[in-house]
Amino acid sequence: MIPALLAVFAITQSPLHADVERRTTAIMDSVVAWRRDLHRHPELSNRETRTSGIVAAHLRRLAIDVRSTARTGVVGVLPGGRPGPVVALRADMDALPVTEETGLPFASRERSTYNGQEVGVMHACGHDMHTAMLMGAASVLAGMRQQLPGTVVFVFQPAEEGPPAGEDGGAPLIMREGALNDPAPSAMFGLHVFSRIPTGRLDVRPGPMMASSDQFRIVVKGRQTHGALPWRGVDPVVVGAQVILGLQTIASRQIDATLAPAVISIGQVNGGIRFNIIPDSVVLIGTVRAFNEDMRRDIHERIRATATHIAASAGAEAAVTINLGNAVTANDTALAERMLPSLRRAGTTATAQLTTTAEDFSAYSQRMRTLFVFLGVTPPESVMDSVPANHSPRFLADEAALPVGVKALSYLAVDYLLNQMR
Repeated sequence: MIPALLAVFAITQSPLHADVERRTTAIMDSVVAWRRDLHRHPELSNRETRTSGIVAAHLRRLAIDVRSTARTGVVGVLPGGRPGPVVALRADMDALPVTEETGLPFASRERSTYNGQEVGVMHACGHDMHTAMLMGAASVLAGMRQQLPGTVVFVFQPAEEGPPAGEDGGAPLIMREGALNDPAPSAMFGLHVFSRIPTGRLDVRPGPMMASSDQFRIVVKGRQTHGALPWRGVDPVVVGAQVILGLQTIASRQIDATLAPAVISIGQVNGGIRFNIIPDSVVLIGTVRAFNEDMRRDIHERIRATATHIAASAGAEAAVTINLGNAVTANDTALAERMLPSLRRAGTTATAQLTTTAEDFSAYSQRMRTLFVFLGVTPPESVMDSVPANHSPRFLADEAALPVGVKALSYLAVDYLLNQMR
């Protein structure tokens, strides 16, 4: 404990911290303006051309080296004036196929095409806030470059919400393209605004924080027949219903509930065309969420076994396909502990609750130490249980959280570089 306390004490005395405060205050009008402009003009995953253009132009004005990656992604490299390690900061840029209902004066009226349908487009998850805050942090840190002992890499990532069907994108594509190989960060920090957390509070926890997210598809194959003569066929509708119920016993009865929670949900059931025809097949589509990688793999095997055995017991067949999505988003325990004073310098902190939502930030954890933080954007006087959640058409993010986010990102970068020097 003593060495850690000494390191914290040493970086507490750095004059760079006063510089972060001063520069954050000076840039805030621009951060708010950027956020409102991005909110008014949201773009779907892998289509963030306007957004990435604004980001790239801003970084170039700061004399930060700019590189393109992952279709519409932007990576900026800022070498400091002194030698040292490399640290990365990440923000996601994409919006969602949601029609905005907030009534804000800068509300989105954008329309686009998603999965072949015309949809409204909205920053319903706060990625406009993330982008604006990282642009602000880039301004802060670029103004301090001669005093920085190392290099800061700014990652403006597309397609966190998932690329369109048939396309690659997001954090996995950035990693595959080698965009973070030269220079290679030893740590990355990211944050995400969250409803139902008071404005300006930074929530973090060591270890697992957000769940893995995988999609499965089960095709139950029966034998079509007249609805009045079910014994002359094999009813995949009834078998599918039994499979749905059977899958729920995996989470409730088959996994160790003391280790970590898990969720198995069916979101789509497709089959049949007429009331009196038992169809030939039924398709079940769902998601699996887990906080432990071993449990994640075990659940996949149990889904396969449950579906195939239930189907076989009725004379049907079940074909199971599981598409891997995001891994568990887990914070490096030592990094979380060491950087907690930096977060406290930016705002109040609390221990984050586990959430079964998922993030592709987990892809970066395969190559470097990572820390992910939630930033509250709901005024504390609000009734938290009634606040519209992220992804709601009425999701509102309090702009009073913006300076906290800019400072948090800046302090995490500065303190990581300073702490590595000791």
